[in-house]
Amino acid sequence: MRSLLGLLTAAALVSSAAAAPRLNVLHIVSDDLAARLGCYGDPLVQSPNIDRLAARGVKFQHAYCQFPLCNPSRASFMTGLRPDTTKVYENRTQFREVLPTAVSLPQTFQKAGYRVARVGKLYHYGVPAQIGTDGLDDPVSWEQVVNPRGRDVDEFRLIEVLQAGPDGKSRMVTGKELRDTGGTLSWLAAEGTDAEQTDGKIAAAAEQLLAQRAKDGKPFYLAVGFFRPHTPYVAPKSYFALYPPGKISLPYVPGNLKDLFPAAALAVQRKAELEMSDDLRRLAVQAYHASTTYMDACVGSLLAALDRLQLADRTIVVFHSDHGYHLGEKHLWQKMSIYEESARVPLIIAVPGNHANGQTSRRPVELVSLHKTLADLCGIPADGRTEGHSLRPLVENPAAPWEHAAFSQVTRGANVGTFAAPGAKKKKGAGPLMGRSIRTERWRYTEWDGGRAGVELFDHEQDPKEMRNLASLPQHAATVVELKARLRAGGK
Repeated sequence: MRSLLGLLTAAALVSSAAAAPRLNVLHIVSDDLAARLGCYGDPLVQSPNIDRLAARGVKFQHAYCQFPLCNPSRASFMTGLRPDTTKVYENRTQFREVLPTAVSLPQTFQKAGYRVARVGKLYHYGVPAQIGTDGLDDPVSWEQVVNPRGRDVDEFRLIEVLQAGPDGKSRMVTGKELRDTGGTLSWLAAEGTDAEQTDGKIAAAAEQLLAQRAKDGKPFYLAVGFFRPHTPYVAPKSYFALYPPGKISLPYVPGNLKDLFPAAALAVQRKAELEMSDDLRRLAVQAYHASTTYMDACVGSLLAALDRLQLADRTIVVFHSDHGYHLGEKHLWQKMSIYEESARVPLIIAVPGNHANGQTSRRPVELVSLHKTLADLCGIPADGRTEGHSLRPLVENPAAPWEHAAFSQVTRGANVGTFAAPGAKKKKGAGPLMGRSIRTERWRYTEWDGGRAGVELFDHEQDPKEMRNLASLPQHAATVVELKARLRAGGK
């Protein structure tokens, strides 16, 4: 009798679990956002909405992209495949040119019966020229797409753009003098309202899709990609007023940088950025922070819609950036560096009812793992080729044992071609080189061109700004040997 009762109880539990509605996913991606937010300890940046999301989810203190450039990074985390698998190392190649049968993250949810849609930038877009288009999208990933375009695109000629001057001093010129601002430090304190900008329109379109899903009750995976704070840093004027230049501190940069770091590591320094005055640097940082806080307000609109539509208690919210961003550290700006500022990203995963919500995980994790993680959290299978490691154990217990490191890589020279394997001999003049880095909880170890163009080792317990390269010191030789082996073994 007792055995029969046990069987009936078990059957009832299985039936109840099967009848429970599946969790939805709201996947929010910011463009070029460093881990400079209030919830990550930044004393100046105002990010109240993302901070509240961190308080109701698990914040990953040490999350890293696999390649600090938009297209390679997005191709990686949207497929769950590393850049060396996708062969996407620049902003021109669409990953299906190499992997036509790859199964993307949204395709995984489509196969599980989810309604799948995209609003804004998930795969790569040129900014600002391709805003409002499909960019380098993957059509088979989506059932529905929306490509908003705001007044920030229409008013690009008002944008101030950094330009090197003939007198050795950089200056700002208006967009009337330059056809495109993409990839250049540029900004605009805009007229008008939040809703008129592209990101405001993205938030509004996403809210409409959420309302449709709330009405039909079908499980959904909705990906929302904001363009800010990617340059040009455009936000309504009120956000610039939050950051008076006089309150902005600039990073210390030693005068002998070239003696301290490999040439390959600093190769993305630009003449116009090196010639900026301190006043101009502060204006650039002001504009970046203003765009960050504006993007945060758009995230807040989405989170408020989840609550209003009574979707919050059955929707996983994941927020992250495609890569980090330099704001003058080591005289580096923007991305394409595998130092901490550029390789590290903010990552928050909020699962309804998770007892670990509000906690922080300090384990090193990778964006490539998001595919496996979200599938795992929703109880659906990921494609067998998917790489990375499900973060579910850390979502449920942020301090859980974790044997994995985080791996990042970046190219130097022409961002195309074939790269020599780590440790292999390379012929002189053989083309572009690759930098590869491994990040553990304590260490960052980096090899440029398999070590031929430089090696770096930083101790994050003593040197979080990565200013003292320990790689050549005898007392750290054993650490170098260990990390070299782990780096060359990769993220398996």
